[in-house]
Amino acid sequence: MRRPVALRLQAALGTLALAAATGVVLAMPEAAAAAGGATGYATQNGGTTGGAGGQTVRATTGTAIHQALCGRADSATPITIEVEGTINHGNTSKVSGDSCSTAADKIELKQISNVTIVGVGSGAVFDQLGIHIRESSNIIIQNVTVRNVKKSGSPTSNGGDAIGMESGVRNVWVDHTTLEASGGESAGFDGLFDMKDNTQYVTLSYSVLRNSGRGGLIGSSESDRSNGYVTFHHNKYENIDSRTPLLRGGTSHIYNNHYASLNESGINSRAGAKAKVDSNYFEDSKDVLGTFYTDQAGYWQVAGNIFDNVTWSEPGDDTNPAGPDPRSNTTVSIPYSYALDDASCVPAVVAATAGANKGLKVSDGSCAPQNPDPTPTDPDPTDPTEPSPDPTDPTDPPSGTNLSLGAGADGSSKASGTSYGNVRDGDPATHWSPAGTTGSVSVKWPSPTTVSKVRVREAAGSEGAIRSYRLVDHGTGRVLATGSGAGVAGFPAVSLTKLTLEITGASGTPKVAEFETYAG
Repeated sequence: MRRPVALRLQAALGTLALAAATGVVLAMPEAAAAAGGATGYATQNGGTTGGAGGQTVRATTGTAIHQALCGRADSATPITIEVEGTINHGNTSKVSGDSCSTAADKIELKQISNVTIVGVGSGAVFDQLGIHIRESSNIIIQNVTVRNVKKSGSPTSNGGDAIGMESGVRNVWVDHTTLEASGGESAGFDGLFDMKDNTQYVTLSYSVLRNSGRGGLIGSSESDRSNGYVTFHHNKYENIDSRTPLLRGGTSHIYNNHYASLNESGINSRAGAKAKVDSNYFEDSKDVLGTFYTDQAGYWQVAGNIFDNVTWSEPGDDTNPAGPDPRSNTTVSIPYSYALDDASCVPAVVAATAGANKGLKVSDGSCAPQNPDPTPTDPDPTDPTEPSPDPTDPTDPPSGTNLSLGAGADGSSKASGTSYGNVRDGDPATHWSPAGTTGSVSVKWPSPTTVSKVRVREAAGSEGAIRSYRLVDHGTGRVLATGSGAGVAGFPAVSLTKLTLEITGASGTPKVAEFETYAG
């Protein structure tokens, strides 16, 4: 159950007029922390919690993201920024303030801490606009797409890196993202995921990196060995020329990733780097592991990997491939717990979990994708000392009139043969389904209507498909309740004109027969 947190509205958002101008909307008085919890090395050094415990705001422009950062009480005030829509150069400008240092040509997370940026609703796409993290700590980036960021040509952003970190960065978790380019350096692109100049305790998980000359690096040169403690797990690297990743110094843990069509080289451990390479699946690729393009050796510990149609170069002065029979040449001790999927099922698990807008599914080592805990950072719900924000018992059946009957309806998408209006027609034989496994449907009224309870009914034969959801006041972006499984949910009475059911996790395609709303 969530603890209420006092709002600092003026410090966070300025005036309502400024909020409207920038696209920032107050969503709720506490952070809707990123689904699941940080994994890998991001759990070390005190952990990575992002904006947990702070405000949540909604942003639909890059300027709004910067405004949310600059409107905080100070540079360490926790904040979660929920992003929806396309963020690009046309809607991103520099914003000034005591708690931020922003720029117009990128999303700038500089000299700040305790921030979560998470894609919501119909998705968040950073188009030709990179995300730059500098001199910052405790950052979460989740469920977003970053694409076609260029260092040459027009427009340019972030030195051509989709996500780049540098200069004393600590504790970053990047999760369920899609990072992609449309070519290599000659086409104006650089790395998809770069870390340099003393960046440590980072995890990249459940992400897709594709169609780029360079996947990413740790260390900008052979002498930049101040980086490390980085985990890469359950990611898909596809159609990448090299750097999946390039490691210069430091320690990395690379497990349960799926590598396909690595055209020149893959994991390039050099300049004293050590990598523990566990239960990955490599296919249709060349030189997927070794030390390449240098005579300064790196090291690896290998176990449980599958090499499917992988070719290997002959060793040379600056080429030291680990294969064709990869053997360990070092040992790496991992300080955190983790569950390994068998390499044979990694392609299927990664296909079902990795990337933005995939429902934030994860793996528990059973080779079967799991839905996330929708409120993972909430206090223990079995703790009797925890206060509940709900004035009513959500397990009680609702009473009175179903306010959805005769209301309007819309949503994010609909599967063929279904209709938004089916959720408020009173007929359990009709239903709405999203185009995929996640999506949203809303009921709306022409004038403010008081609601404090809902009941979600699944169509016959689909019971149990909905695993996690959120109820959102569409007008303010405030999250009224979260839960798992269909049924009844209660929350403090609120007057609104549109209530949205966001399905964030499902086993298969959900079928919502009725989205009922009640005053009490």
